[in-house]
Amino acid sequence: MSDHEHAIEQENAAAIAEASPEPSASDADIAPLEEPEPTSARRRYLIAEFIILFGGGPLLHYFDLVPLHAFLGLYFFTILCVTLLLFDRTFDRSRFLRIRGTWPHIRAATLLFLPLAAVLTAALMIFEPERLFSLIRSRPDIWLMVMCLYPILSVYPQELIYRTFLFHRYRHIFTRPWVMITASALSFGYMHILFHHWVSVALTIIGGYLFAWTYHRSQSTFAAWVEHALWGCFIFTIGLGWYFFAGRDPLPG
Repeated sequence: MSDHEHAIEQENAAAIAEASPEPSASDADIAPLEEPEPTSARRRYLIAEFIILFGGGPLLHYFDLVPLHAFLGLYFFTILCVTLLLFDRTFDRSRFLRIRGTWPHIRAATLLFLPLAAVLTAALMIFEPERLFSLIRSRPDIWLMVMCLYPILSVYPQELIYRTFLFHRYRHIFTRPWVMITASALSFGYMHILFHHWVSVALTIIGGYLFAWTYHRSQSTFAAWVEHALWGCFIFTIGLGWYFFAGRDPLPG
């Protein structure tokens, strides 16, 4: 290679190097870091934290020992969970609102929703026909408000807590996917003891499995939020919302 050709090659290499963008400080701050294996003491701490937050919190509300309305408690808990995630350098923040690639998961959730919703509607017609579409018939204004506000003010905070936060924070405790999904579903259903009716607990355990499975497959809060909002709006529409904001019958035992 001549000196002239060698000089041209060096100039090309320099131009390529200049054109290649270097990662900015902000990119480095956002990108998740590799995490070390937690110590046994850390694992014990996370187990205790999980029991206190997801076991003790709903129990305090159930016995009216917390001087906060349930919604205020939900928002306080959401702020706590999001803050912990934002300060966790191993957390991928794109999971908060990742939309790209979620359509196959949303489509699968919708296809599963259709037959299950038909079965639930038929069961309501058989066992409690007086409740069918009761909210629309009695208070269409309240129904419309629920359809507009419930997905944003209630569903999204719940998904941040019971899917995004729980899946990341306790991944070293519930190491197998089915164990994590079960922990998410059971804790989600258990939270609904504050409505004092076994129906709300049973329905949300089943829903919790569906939403947790969708989150596990998509790794997106958005996908689980869409599915949860779909089911929640359906529940209020057909008349089962009574068990989620006006239940009076106590839990058995």
